[in-house]
Amino acid sequence: MARGSPRLRALRTFLAWCGLVMMAVSIIWLESIVPEAPRETTRRVGLTFPTVVLDPGHGGQDSGAMCGTMLEKDLTFDVARRLDRQLQAKGLNTVMTRIGDSYVSLAERAALTNRVQDCIFVSIHFNEGNKEGTSTGIETYYADHQVTPGAPVIPWLPFLERAASQAPNFESQSLAGFIQEALVAHTQAVNRGTKPQQYYVIANVRHPAVLVEGGFINNQLELAKLGTEQYREEIATAISEGIVRYRDLLQQRRSQLATTTGNGGGE
Repeated sequence: MARGSPRLRALRTFLAWCGLVMMAVSIIWLESIVPEAPRETTRRVGLTFPTVVLDPGHGGQDSGAMCGTMLEKDLTFDVARRLDRQLQAKGLNTVMTRIGDSYVSLAERAALTNRVQDCIFVSIHFNEGNKEGTSTGIETYYADHQVTPGAPVIPWLPFLERAASQAPNFESQSLAGFIQEALVAHTQAVNRGTKPQQYYVIANVRHPAVLVEGGFINNQLELAKLGTEQYREEIATAISEGIVRYRDLLQQRRSQLATTTGNGGGE
């Protein structure tokens, strides 16, 4: 035991130094994350996007909400196709997460989106309210915090990974606001507002992302509207308008940033 004591003391000293080193690395890494978040947000917001990823909710064996013969998966795909056409007419590229009546998992939708450079993500859904069918209105969700890919050191420091994903999601919130405003103006539906929610498909993409709930299928008045091509076209038009307004805001910020940079930072 006596001969082993120096080794034990050496081991404890080594572990103590390792702990100090890890603590120092943690502090340096945390400081590199938190202060830079606003600047990173400013940098990204100052850029426009050439591509919109359209995500028609559900599909295949996953029908989503239903009322009689009306299936959510059919409505979402119909609106997405209309939106796809409108956005391309406005000069934007589009990517669909599913083609036709096929099943695509939430993880596959998020992974596809993360492979696209400089884009935004719009997931289209329709609600199913209470049993009485009295719920009504349109709402748009954004993830309060989005998971972003981290540096290799993060897996060794899980609490830092959590801290890295806690930056306020102003971009998605702004996009949701523009889309919700346009939807209410075009459809005259009850405005249920924009809401933060950690839905997987919007929380696990690294681009501005929103999820639209375009009405309640089990509300007979809204179901009657959703059954018409004209109303679904209006929903697509509204989402397209909101996207373009968001793009215009980014272009304006980019111009302001370029002017400021050109003037030497305003000094």
